Amino acid sequence: MKKNMLFFRLALIFLYFPSCACSQESLPPGFSGKLIAAAAERTRHKVTYDGSYRKIAYPMGDVPDSTGVCTDLIIRSYRAVGIDLQKEVHEDMRRHFSLYPKIWGLRRPDSNIDHRRVPNLQTFFRRKGKELAVTRNADDYQPGDLITWRLPPNLPHIGMVSHLRSADGRRPLIIHNIGRGPETEDMIFDYPISGHYRFLPD
Repeated sequence: MKKNMLFFRLALIFLYFPSCACSQESLPPGFSGKLIAAAAERTRHKVTYDGSYRKIAYPMGDVPDSTGVCTDLIIRSYRAVGIDLQKEVHEDMRRHFSLYPKIWGLRRPDSNIDHRRVPNLQTFFRRKGKELAVTRNADDYQPGDLITWRLPPNLPHIGMVSHLRSADGRRPLIIHNIGRGPETEDMIFDYPISGHYRFLPD
């Protein structure tokens, strides 16, 4: 009986506390806790970084689970808790296309790719969630928040604030895919932050 309980506790540790030097924190209650757990579960998947254009189903469409980019981690995490960002972004773009970035020269929404682009997600989260201050105070970033960065030379990136803290307890760890597959990392201030959002429909 004791061995079974030990195995169960170790399994929980490996699921919610990936191999990193970090302090242990409990998951927050409610929707944000479920969302973070879904994002943390994605770190157990082997994913090749591939952002190529693909035709996918609509709604609930997805590229193969073995591929994806930073946005796909966010999309899959929300989908696991009942929110289809593909559908939500597409419907908002259909109604308010002029409010979304024109970086790609599109004349109409494209449900295959729009939700997989960071600038579109930024616009959606700003419109449908909360846009929060960008600061250098780590405590301003709460578990479940979404952060966007600009990576050199000027590439957009997005990740989710975890419930875990760095080894010194000063910074929240980030769940993201920067090219090595989904992972939990102490990197919140490694790159210029371009946006800070909270999208918790409950």
